[in-house]
Amino acid sequence: MVEMVLHRILISETSDQQYIFLKEKDGERTFPIVIGFFEAQAIQRFVHGEKYPRPMTHDLFGAVVEALGGAIEKVEITHLKEGTFYATLHFARRDGTSAEVDARPSDAIALATAAKAPIFVAEAVIEESATA
Repeated sequence: MVEMVLHRILISETSDQQYIFLKEKDGERTFPIVIGFFEAQAIQRFVHGEKYPRPMTHDLFGAVVEALGGAIEKVEITHLKEGTFYATLHFARRDGTSAEVDARPSDAIALATAAKAPIFVAEAVIEESATA
């Protein structure tokens, strides 16, 4: 797995397709992921530290994890199949154990951005999608 950072967010209010670009933390390779409008807005909001008076879905999920004594440890984008990216959220529990949950990359990246958790991508995914 290669650690990546959120490099860019492209939001278009006239399109259903929004883009986020991940870039190698210690390298030059980048690649786009097409995501939904609301997920892109959530990621942008977390990047800019904006808060709403009432919790939105990603806020709520993060608050539930925290209330249950957990924390988001990291996100892994594990594979790419027929143009669809797959991700796993990794959680730390208060008892020292961990848990994994299947997730859409857009949701996983939004939660990682909010929690300031690292994002990792499988080398095979980078090789298949990188734009160097």
